[in-house]
Amino acid sequence: MTAYLHSTAVAVPPYVLEQGEVVAHAREILAPRYPEFDRIARAFHTAGIDRRHSVVPIEWFRGTHGWAERNARYMEGATELFVQAAGRALEAAGWTAEEVDCIVTVSSTGIATPTLEAQALVRMGFREDVLRVPVFGLGCAGGVSGAIVAQRMALAAPGDRVLMVAVETCSLAFRADRMQKADIIAAVLFADGAAALCLSTDRPEGQAVALGRPHQHTWRETLPIMGWDVDDTGLGVVFDRSIPDFVRSEYLPAAEAALARAGMRRGKVDRFVCHPGGAKVVSALERVLRLEQGSLTDERDVLRDYGNMSSPTVIFVLDRVLRGGQSGRMMACALGPGFTAAFLPLDVPERIAA
Repeated sequence: MTAYLHSTAVAVPPYVLEQGEVVAHAREILAPRYPEFDRIARAFHTAGIDRRHSVVPIEWFRGTHGWAERNARYMEGATELFVQAAGRALEAAGWTAEEVDCIVTVSSTGIATPTLEAQALVRMGFREDVLRVPVFGLGCAGGVSGAIVAQRMALAAPGDRVLMVAVETCSLAFRADRMQKADIIAAVLFADGAAALCLSTDRPEGQAVALGRPHQHTWRETLPIMGWDVDDTGLGVVFDRSIPDFVRSEYLPAAEAALARAGMRRGKVDRFVCHPGGAKVVSALERVLRLEQGSLTDERDVLRDYGNMSSPTVIFVLDRVLRGGQSGRMMACALGPGFTAAFLPLDVPERIAA
């Protein structure tokens, strides 16, 4: 039995942060407290990012905010993003909210209990007996890992309609009180957004994207590479500088195992659809996967226009790949806390573009 992708959709919050404006604000806030800021600030100009979107205006970052306020902003902004992305995915699939049987919600940048799909249940019009599957802690791997969870939910209940929504508000984790390099890198890269997928074992009419056998790999003794520190002020990013080198040295065996599990060979993959964690990570992925340098164009375009939104970002790339009319055997892949790599094969017929 096969699960099929019926639609993809993306959403971003209303506040646009141009990178030049972000640099100016970051310098005013951080330079007086962090002597090495000007040296590290070069990363703003080499990150490959022109603009990002945020659930709060840029003036918000000048203030002092505790955990309670940050999470309240998450609840408001993430719920709105959930509604927008889910609504667009349902419309593209030709489904109504009432027809959804299962909702997989992926988010790691705030705490919502009841979770986001419950917050949006009445507004969206989901049924009272819809199965809710909230998933926390996947970070940047969440777009692919969440899609894998949704795929398995669809396969476990043939004919059910499954909605997966990945929502993140990374900007709310900005910390002016912690003078760690990782916090500045987070200010350089991270942004807010949401993406959604509709899946079912019912084959859509006409051309259909089929999902293959997925794979996930978690490396031992790598917990400090990526994640959150939690204190009274909020979430503090753990983002080790070793990530690009780790990708170059460790990623290929995991990718080869994923391809073998799916009955694929690297030379026969028409398109790797990658989470663009940063410009250096994209370049590292091209080298490791032995792709032509610069070939991951959609990844760089998404990074340029939206920044790293954590879990939704790879779905932004997939959405762009499909709308651009690319076809063939593909492998979606993302890296996140654990340290974990997630892989999901897709067979994309020609002219699937919207």
